[in-house]
Amino acid sequence: MLIKPGATLFSYAITRDFGFAPNPFNGICSLATCKPQIRKHAKVGDWVMGVGGSKLKQCRRKCIFLMRVSEIVQFQQYWDDPRFSLKKPCRNGSQVQLLGDNIYHKAEDGSWVQEDSHHSNEDGSINEDNLKRDTGSTENVLLSDYFFYFGENAVQVDLDLIGYKKIRGHKKTSLSPEVGGYKLITKMDSEYRSSKNVLLGDPISFEHSHKRVNQETGKIS
Repeated sequence: MLIKPGATLFSYAITRDFGFAPNPFNGICSLATCKPQIRKHAKVGDWVMGVGGSKLKQCRRKCIFLMRVSEIVQFQQYWDDPRFSLKKPCRNGSQVQLLGDNIYHKAEDGSWVQEDSHHSNEDGSINEDNLKRDTGSTENVLLSDYFFYFGENAVQVDLDLIGYKKIRGHKKTSLSPEVGGYKLITKMDSEYRSSKNVLLGDPISFEHSHKRVNQETGKIS
């Protein structure tokens, strides 16, 4: 079933698209960092859509990705599960490996380990701002085996169907058949179904995959 009864669409503006959050590689689209309130409240069967924000001028108000949540795991499960080993970061690896989002697990004393990654400091040490934001309110990792990722080839969608204006945080939309969100998703699925679970474009900032970001300040280094 494409849209589960009672499902919700969570939509938000993407300010940075490196291929880290979301991470669309290796056949699974994962949202393991950033957007803690979406990760906290989304359920299996819900949909998440990322729309180009004002800083992504060439993709502004276009759909960068759309995914149906197929599984939700906790950080430690994500780290321990061999299915997601390719999502672990490797800072001397390929561009895809540099952007691995499987970065959080617990040390023996119960403290958080943040692997050397896109969310670490330049020297590989823990970025406390990112750690707090990523783990502070939820440990949920959203996983999708049914997604559309457009990246730099972001596509136009009718945002009026869901009343998407300039927003802070995210917008929740019911996916009942009689409302616009249902039409938006069924139309996207009809047009792009043959291209699901593949990259239809590189992440917008893929050439900067080696850089780090601080979510609190927005600084990229």
